[in-house]
Amino acid sequence: MLVLLPPSEGKAAAGTGPALDLAGLSMPELNSVRRQVLDSLITLCEGDERKALEVLGLGPKLHGEVLRNLDLREAPALTVSRLYTGVLYDALDLPSLEGAAAARAAGGILIFSGLWGALRPTDRVPPYRCSMGVRLPGIGALAGQWRTVMAPVLPRLGGERLVLDLRSAAYGAAWKPTGAVAERTATVRVLHEKIVDGVAKRSVVSHFNKATKGRVTRDLLISGAEPRNPVELADALRDLGWTVETAEPKMPGTPWALDIVVAAV
Repeated sequence: MLVLLPPSEGKAAAGTGPALDLAGLSMPELNSVRRQVLDSLITLCEGDERKALEVLGLGPKLHGEVLRNLDLREAPALTVSRLYTGVLYDALDLPSLEGAAAARAAGGILIFSGLWGALRPTDRVPPYRCSMGVRLPGIGALAGQWRTVMAPVLPRLGGERLVLDLRSAAYGAAWKPTGAVAERTATVRVLHEKIVDGVAKRSVVSHFNKATKGRVTRDLLISGAEPRNPVELADALRDLGWTVETAEPKMPGTPWALDIVVAAV
């Protein structure tokens, strides 16, 4: 199973190890674009701070993020499993995984990034700030840049595995499964069900959407479940105690949709 995750704006304050080794990152086919994006981001942050804040979508109080981007080549790096913080990653808690579960995470999780394209939990990068929605000078829309280079890489990486796509829309734009890959891809929506005047009502949740996706991923990693398609994935999640409803694709070559229904958020 290949699990696709979004990053988090929340990150560790600093790395603790050697500086970035771009050549040492997984998926070396992405390195040419990684280098271009890194160069453009640092050049932007070396210039007018107000422009850098505007391009990166940051308020004045976050000017420290611009300064941090200046040192991306020299700053101490840390493993991606410890880089991201926030609701999803607190629930997933990658650093606490051990043994077979940790090995499954290392080989089966890809975390998408505006700066790095996609990373494995074992990759090492410094804390940074650059979301997928940014349009960098000389680069343009990052999703478009990554979409071009990822198109041949991700299908090969996935092989015949089920793809569990938990990305947000912005990061989903960097690679969209097609054809046979899409047919064994499942996207997830989290619904909160509550009883109002004796009637069950459901609503899409936001904050707890992330927490649920983190918990689901952790449960699958620890359980050792190896579903081969979306139907088997739904069954595996039900075995783990989740309430899951499936929607078969209406058109060939498109992903399955899974609704995970939670009563407590």
